[in-house]
Formats: sequence, structure tokens, C-alpha cells
Amino acid sequence: MVSDTNDAFEKCRAIIDACRAEISKRVVGQQQVVDGILMGLITGGHILLEGVPGLAKTLAVKTFSDISGLDFKRIQFTPDLLPADVTGTLLYQQNTGTFTVRKGPVFANLVLADEINRAPAKVQSALLEAMAEKQVTIGEKTYSLPEPFLVLATQNPIEQEGTYSLPEAELDRFMLKVLVPYPTPESEISIVKAGGKPEKIAVNKVLDAAKILECRAQLENVKCADEIIEYIVSLVNVTRPETGKGHSGLRATAAGRNRDDILKYIAFGVSPRGGIALCQCAKAAALFEGRSYVLPEDVKKVAPLVLRHRFVLSYEAAADGVTSDDLIAKILSLMPVP
Repeated sequence: MVSDTNDAFEKCRAIIDACRAEISKRVVGQQQVVDGILMGLITGGHILLEGVPGLAKTLAVKTFSDISGLDFKRIQFTPDLLPADVTGTLLYQQNTGTFTVRKGPVFANLVLADEINRAPAKVQSALLEAMAEKQVTIGEKTYSLPEPFLVLATQNPIEQEGTYSLPEAELDRFMLKVLVPYPTPESEISIVKAGGKPEKIAVNKVLDAAKILECRAQLENVKCADEIIEYIVSLVNVTRPETGKGHSGLRATAAGRNRDDILKYIAFGVSPRGGIALCQCAKAAALFEGRSYVLPEDVKKVAPLVLRHRFVLSYEAAADGVTSDDLIAKILSLMPVP
């Protein structure tokens, strides 16, 4: 039985490595982006990709579609977009006097919400039901979305004119926020040599819905010890100003003693959904390594991806130039590892 379990974990690791190899044919570098999308597919969580134009965000998503054969739709978010353009609407048939349903592009396995912050809040919120419940209500009927279903949204962090900030409730629905960096000089040399036509490079289909669901099933078999769960909850708890000064969460730690230095930069802390996501992503990180158990290093590795968009910074943080990643790094350095 143990041997069968180990074989299943190794099979999942082989699937993940095959995906990385195929994607690397088109996407040079950007390993964090590739692993973030893989983590979203395996955990079933949605992903927010943030980076300036030209960093292969759209290419990475499209390549995942090509290597998996999953149904892929791209929605270009613009200020004049309507909710019905995303979810679908009812069409009146004059010859029969009845209404028929026209399903929107959200009815796909992979949905790319390109430049999501260019559309107003009512359009952004049209995705909430789909992201949270994996269903869409059109008229009086509710329709289930295909499985697997994943929303990958992109946004440009430097262009603010004509954009609309994502509502906090929707930000919390994204399991991961992946920052897309500039390529290294070595990677950029390969990109320039490719001539700017990477989408023409052929890739093999190494992933499908069955393999994704198989990896998801193995994710449930990854063990997360009670001490690791307590560590995760303590990381989340220390970000909450409303729990009262001097309260350090479940672990009486150096993080607790330095909590005021952290809390002055946080207006609203991480919700319990953040703790659940951190546990799931830590399990996925272990699965990527072919392990059947979570280590504290797995939690530390995914913490910035999971937490950076889940708490609201105070005005003092903006004044002092403190970012979410700065606070996460400080919390991780102060919280003792179990």
C-alpha cells in the first residue's frame, strides 16, 4: 500500500515535470509563474498575475491550454464591457416567443481575464459567482461550469489611468497572486534570439483533465501535521489588528512580541480563507517535490504568493514605503518554525 502511494506521488511529480519541460519551449525563465499556474490547476484555485506588458503572462496561459487540450477562452476587459459579455445572457427568439440562453466565455476550463482592472466593478463582480461557486446564474436558471475550471486574471501594476481597483472580496477569491518579474539577461538573450514568435513553437499535449483531477486526488493524501497547521494559523493570526494588541495568536513567539511593529502597517488582516489556501498550496509544493508530507519550508515558499493580496495596508505603510512582501518576510523571520 505504501509503495502504491509513493508510485502515485512520483507519477504526479512526473506529470508536473513534463508540463514544466513543455512550457519551457515557449516561455523562457519565469519559473515562479509556471509553477504558480500549475499550483492553481492542481489546487483548483484562481490566480492573479501582475506584471508590466510584454512579460509573457498571456503566452504562459495560452501555452498551458495547448499542452492540456483544455477549453480556453480569453476575455479582454475594457471600460465598456458588460457583465453579460462575461457570463452570458438570455436572447429573445421572435419566431417562437421564447428566450434561449447564450452562454458567455466564462464557460471554459481556462478563462483568461486579461487586464481585469480595466473593467468597472460590476463587470469584475460578474466573475464572483463563477470563481466562488463554479456556477453561473442566467435568468432564473443556474448552470454549472466545466471541471476543471480556473480563472487567470492579469493586471498592470504601473498604469492606473482608466483602471478600477479590484474589490477586496474578489481579491480574496484568488488563491495566488503571482508577481511576474523582468527576465534575467541570460533569459532575455534566448527570448530575443527566438525572434518574438514563441507561439509558433510546437508543444506536446502532456496534460489533460483526467491527469489534473488525479493530481488533485493525491493532494488530499499529502499529510500536514498539526504543528504545521498551528504554524499556518499563527502566521495568519498575527496579521489581524482586531484580535487585540498583545495577543500573539496560538504561539507565544517573537512575532507576538513584535506584533505592534507589524500591525501599524496593516488595516485589515488575512481571513480564514487565507489559512486554508496556505495549507493547500503548501501541500501542492510538497507534491511538486514528490513528497507525501508538508515541511515548514513549503509553507514559507508559498506564503508570499498566498498572502500578499489578502491584507490591506495602512496609510502608514504607504508613507514608509512598506509593501505586503516586506511584512510577510518579517513575519516569517520572527515566527519560530515548528
